[in-house]
Amino acid sequence: MASSRRSGVLVLAVLGLLHESPMHGYELRKRLNAILGPFRAFSYGSLYPCLKELLAAGLVTVDGEPTGSRSRIVYKITAEGKEHLQELLAESGPSSWDDENFDVHFAFFGQTSSDVRLRILEGRRNRLEEKLAQVRATLARTRERLDSYTLQLQQHGLESVEREVRWLTELIETERQTAYRPRAGRDRDSTAGGTGDSP
Repeated sequence: MASSRRSGVLVLAVLGLLHESPMHGYELRKRLNAILGPFRAFSYGSLYPCLKELLAAGLVTVDGEPTGSRSRIVYKITAEGKEHLQELLAESGPSSWDDENFDVHFAFFGQTSSDVRLRILEGRRNRLEEKLAQVRATLARTRERLDSYTLQLQQHGLESVEREVRWLTELIETERQTAYRPRAGRDRDSTAGGTGDSP
């Protein structure tokens, strides 16, 4: 199951990057490093089989004739690949906000609609708030039995989750304000236009 989720999130990451611009495998890996950081970077061992599957499915194509050197093969997303990417970006269920996938979905929020962004952010916050309640309950029951180092580790984890919840709350508030602002602007323009036409 975990392997399947990793494969799915890799497809999203690769198609998302190729939607921005064509690139070869080495550049893809560098971009994945930049987006996800070295601890979540995907190796060549998983990247190239993924590219091969995307080629076979017609979701990406090779620009020009392969020369036998992977570094010279430039991959481009196809029209079918763009459609599949939009389907992946529109997903806002539990898998999109879990620990394995959230950061990748977040990295491509610029290509995602506002309502989907909100659902993912709110889902992630709800998940973490549930986790916070569980950690606090566990800590309250076991605090007396923990040594000082284990207690500090538990407290560090608790504070990390609390920080992410605050960060998510700020993002949600900003997203809601941004989502409503264009509509308010259109309403003002419409009102202004009507006033201007009046005698």
